[in-house]
This record gives sequence, C-alpha cells and structure tokens, in this order.
Amino acid sequence: MEMNKRVLVVGINCFPELTGIGKYSGEMINWLAENGYQTTMITAPPYYPDWRVQKPYQNYWYKKENFHEGKLNLYRCPLYIPRSPSGIKRLIHEATFFLSAFVVVFKLLFQQKHDLILVIAPPFHLGFLALFYRFFKGGKIVYHIQDLQIEAARELQMLPAGFFSILFGMERFIMKRVEFISTISEGMLSKLKLKTDKQLTFFPNWVDIAGFYPLPERSTLKLKWDYNENDQVVLYSGSIGEKQGLISLLRIAELLQDNSKIKFLICGNGPYKQELIRIRDQKGIKNVRFLPFQDYSKFNEFLNMADIHLILQKANASDLVMPSKLTAILSVGGLAIVTANAGTTLYQVINEHGMGVVVPAEEDQILASKILEISESNQNQLRINAREYASKYLDKNNILPKMVKDFS
Repeated sequence: MEMNKRVLVVGINCFPELTGIGKYSGEMINWLAENGYQTTMITAPPYYPDWRVQKPYQNYWYKKENFHEGKLNLYRCPLYIPRSPSGIKRLIHEATFFLSAFVVVFKLLFQQKHDLILVIAPPFHLGFLALFYRFFKGGKIVYHIQDLQIEAARELQMLPAGFFSILFGMERFIMKRVEFISTISEGMLSKLKLKTDKQLTFFPNWVDIAGFYPLPERSTLKLKWDYNENDQVVLYSGSIGEKQGLISLLRIAELLQDNSKIKFLICGNGPYKQELIRIRDQKGIKNVRFLPFQDYSKFNEFLNMADIHLILQKANASDLVMPSKLTAILSVGGLAIVTANAGTTLYQVINEHGMGVVVPAEEDQILASKILEISESNQNQLRINAREYASKYLDKNNILPKMVKDFS
C-alpha cells in the first residue's frame, strides 16, 4: 500500500483491551496510523475478557475517537454484552454488534473511499459488512482469521448441532468473495486449505521485542509480588474462560500442595474467575493466588518474575487457536509449558525450536509431574531459544511492514 492509502478495519475487539484479539488489532491500527496510513476502525467499547465495559467507556450509544492527529478514527458501536457468555448469548452478542456496526458502515458510504478493508474474525460474519461496503465503494478485502470460531464452537459444543451447517455456509460465501484470506498459524492455514482454494497468507501475531525482554536477577522480582526468592512461581496469565480449562489447574495445584516452594498464580479476568475462586476456597487449596491483569508498565517485570508459564488448552481446541499470550512469554525468554497434542501447530513449533515443553492436553498427572521436574532443574537453554525465536520470527517491526506489502 502507498502511504496515502486509506484503511478500514472492522473488528469487535480493540485497545485498551490487554489480551486476546483486541491487543493485536489495537497495536496494528496504531502502527498503521504511525506509519502514515489514514486508518478507520469500527469496533465495540472495550469489554474483554471481563465481559463488562471498561471505565470510563459506556455502552449506551455510538462514540467516535480520534488519535495520532486525526490519522486514526475509531467508531465504538454499542452491543449486548452477556455476563455469562454461553453459546446462544454469544450469538446474540455478536449479532447486536453486527447491526450497530452496519449503521457506521452505511454512514461511511458517504465519505471518502477506503482502499483496503480489513476484517478481523471472529466474529466471522463481519465479512458481510466488508462485502456490503465494497459493493458500493470498491476496495480490496482482507479476511483475517484470528480464531477458527465455528470449529471451536462445534468442538466445545457451545451451540446446537443444527446451527453449524448454516454457519459454515455463511463462512464459505464470505471466503469465496474476498481478495485475501490470512491467518495466524500453520495449523490454521492447513485447516483453511480444506475450505477454500484461494491463496492464503500467513500473518502471525507479533510482539514488541523492545518492550518485552529478559531481565537479570529474575528471582528478586518475586519480592514485588510477595513471593520469596526461592519460590517457584507457576503463572497462568490471560483470559479466564471455558476453553482454557483452568479447573484442571486447581486439581494440579492440589496434587502439588505438599511442595511448599511451588506457588500457582492465576492472573487475569473472565467469566469463570469467581467460580474458580469458589472451588479453590471450598477445597482449601492454599498454593493458588488470583490477581487481576497487571498494569502494562509492570508487565515485562511480571512475566520475567515467573519461573514457569502455562499455556493451557483443551484437547479438542488445541489446533483451532494460537494463544495470544505466548508471544510475550517467548519474548521475555519465559519457560512455557504448553498443553497440546502431537500433530498440532503448537506441538510442532515448540518442539522444532526447542523453546518450551509440550505435554498432552487434559493430562493432569503428567502436567503436575512436568511442573515438579522443571522446578528442580536448569532450563536456561529453553529460555534462550524462546527469546531467539521471538526476535527472529515475532518482531512487530518485521511482521506489520510485510503485512502491508502482502496486501498491497
């Protein structure tokens, strides 16, 4: 794209959300604006992963925001936000955003044309908004898939079986008509090749390697979070929802309670957090703490402080998503234990580059044994490999310029 090109982005999540898709959408549009592209994004008020609108934002009406001296315009569209996001409630949630976003898309038909229309899926059906806009104004559509939403919903049985043939048909309709389809992992590329004969683009999630980097004397950082220097901190940081399978983490913590040095820390927010706290208290599990998301200014230190990082996924979802939290963990030289089955993208990438430990998904006893083993051994080479991988493959300043070139 030339520097004077105009970009329209449609996606339900954006900054100031700190995790998940919103983190990457927000960083991408800021980068585009900073690098001279006139950028507009249609999005929602920030609500993820709490499923509650962040203050000072409101959800009563539309709101327009301007950043980067007018180079970036955001339209915040009101939507239904369920407190407990079941399958049907999520359908309604996404449908209300589609309808409110349509109003803004219609309004933009009477303004200067955007050359590139970038759709962030999920929700997968936002592609229809891009097709509508292009019908009247022209431009090229990039359909960027962050999560294979329909497959994940089917595997997790979040909707009645009869819905899925309709949803897949709608998705096929979109993919046949867009110019570009991209996604974030090799495993997801393989699955998409079964759905479309279009050329696919690998557009991975990235990390700011200058902002997330290894720190010396990691053990002394533990004092800031009320741990002892010789404690082994096992950290899960991210959304606390259904697909993470965090109840298994409580079972593992219970298995390892006799080891006084191993401390589990669950950091984040989400619809299942209070239930997990209730179960912990009911069972009297003493080695698990909960914290809210940490301030961005402290996050590099926070990630460095942990001895082990957990990337937990259910077996039936382990190749449908690429966890957003993994990029920052690798960039700080963190030691990740990933639950993923053989043949999945995570399994292959972690093992190929020797930058973490993979255990089978939903095998509590194996994971508990691996945590115990790692806590008593030196894993510096895995940490070095993790940082090297992030520097080589995940640098934001390499990935985003390539994205612009690929979609020009």
